[in-house]
Amino acid sequence: MRAVDAHHHVWDLSVRDQDWIKGLELQPLRRNFHLADLEPEARAVGVDRTVLVQTVTVPEETPEFLTLAAEHDLIAGVVGWTDLTRPDIADELSRLRELPGGAFLKGIRHQVQGEPDPQWLLRPEVRRGLAAVARAGLVYDLVVLPHQLPACAEAAARLPQLTFALDHLGKPPIASGDREPWASALRALAALPNTVAKLSGLVTEADPASWTTADLRPYTDTALEAFGPDRLMFGSDWPVCTTAATYTEVHTAMSELTADLGDAERRALFEGTATAVYGL
Repeated sequence: MRAVDAHHHVWDLSVRDQDWIKGLELQPLRRNFHLADLEPEARAVGVDRTVLVQTVTVPEETPEFLTLAAEHDLIAGVVGWTDLTRPDIADELSRLRELPGGAFLKGIRHQVQGEPDPQWLLRPEVRRGLAAVARAGLVYDLVVLPHQLPACAEAAARLPQLTFALDHLGKPPIASGDREPWASALRALAALPNTVAKLSGLVTEADPASWTTADLRPYTDTALEAFGPDRLMFGSDWPVCTTAATYTEVHTAMSELTADLGDAERRALFEGTATAVYGL
């Protein structure tokens, strides 16, 4: 089955440090990860298009990613970064669109998970930036922690014209086995029609040394019940996933966890939803 990988990264430490890679658990990530490393693994499992997602909050990264997308047919879209609070946010989004590869810009993301204010998304200057993202016809990717999900739902309710894509299901506490209050907050977000979510980044929220598909199932089942397969997308979160699983293992796990779906539902989850949401 053909598939779209709706969430992966690349980086070159000789170009720019990834200052979030800290601690012993993440040390395997302190090397370069290029598209040439990903492509054979992705194509081996049927992935023929991907969405490349920002990693650091610097303005230089997004133009680099757009150029990369223009040069490689595997990348079908880019979720970049720009400062949502800048007064000229609309002009900046237009400028990015006019760069080489600018047509590949499909969304914007900020590392909300690192913001100490759980209401950051609701700040007036942020909401003004989000409205500009909507007017530009782009998606807004949410990378948040469970306690920030209520603010995500409120932001989505206030901006019905903007599609919000929740990365990594909001990082549920899989390793502990806890489901609440994450599950209730996820359902509240999913109740809003302008929201979608990615089945991505889950193996690294579980025990990286001993996770099984059974550990992930309560969380993927909750997401399937809340969003439905036509509002969910497969994402590898490569290369971050490699601290817990290979690319093939991640794809296999998601295939097993969705094996009970019908053919049309599986096509939506592995290809159709991402294609429609990001306009690939």
